Formats: sequence, C-alpha cells, structure tokens
Amino acid sequence: MKSTATAVWNGTLKEGTGSLSGSSSFFTRLPYTFNSRFGDGRGGTNPEELIAAAHAGCYSMALSAELGKGGITPEHIETSSTVTIDNGTITASHLVVRARIPGISIKDFEKYAIETKSSCPVSKALKLDITLEIVLLQ
Repeated sequence: MKSTATAVWNGTLKEGTGSLSGSSSFFTRLPYTFNSRFGDGRGGTNPEELIAAAHAGCYSMALSAELGKGGITPEHIETSSTVTIDNGTITASHLVVRARIPGISIKDFEKYAIETKSSCPVSKALKLDITLEIVLLQ
C-alpha cells in the first residue's frame, strides 16, 4: 500500500500560504500558514497536527488489532497524540489512550497498550520519544 499527499506553498515563509491535499480526496486544500504552524494556530492546520492525527489513528487501530489477537474485543478506543517540536525538530509524541474494553484488567490493558506503542507502524516511522498514558473506562 502507498499513500500520497501533496503540499503547495505560495509566497514567502511568513506571509505565504499553503494547502495540503491527500490522494484519497478525503481532505483537499487544507490551508496552512506560518501562523498556524508557529504562531497562535489560526489560519489552518500544520504538518505536526497531521502527524499527531496519523499517530493517534494508527495507534488506535493497532491496539484494536493487538487486543483482537488475544481474543479481546474493545468497545471503544480513543487516542490523542500531542506532538512536540523544539528548535525545528519534532522530538516527541505523547499518546493518551482511553478505552472501554469489557472484562479486561488494568494490568492486561497496560500490557497491550505498551506493546502497541512500539508496534504501531507510525510509531516505528517516527523514531522519536513516545510516551503513553492509559485510561481504562468502565
């Protein structure tokens, strides 16, 4: 499988504007600007936000797959990722996973969650500091 996205940038770094589009046409011409990336966030999205979304989405699906291998069916998995950029380098992704999984112990949930942190394809690609916080919902 291959996925493709396209970025277009017009103008100077600080005054210019850009757009991001995916080949699936699910998102087309998402705006991004210097301000949306390095300022107050207004004016669109930014590459780091899209990396965070990709990491959260991948992790949720990978956790579901790992649980399924163990014969466990999750009812609900919600993951957020906060990506940190320091001095022009993406340095970390902090995952917070909240899940409702009938019949699982917190110890077993933690085991699956930690295993998934390193097996998720986006985690493997990022090669940065990944931290994890888990919440088992009742």
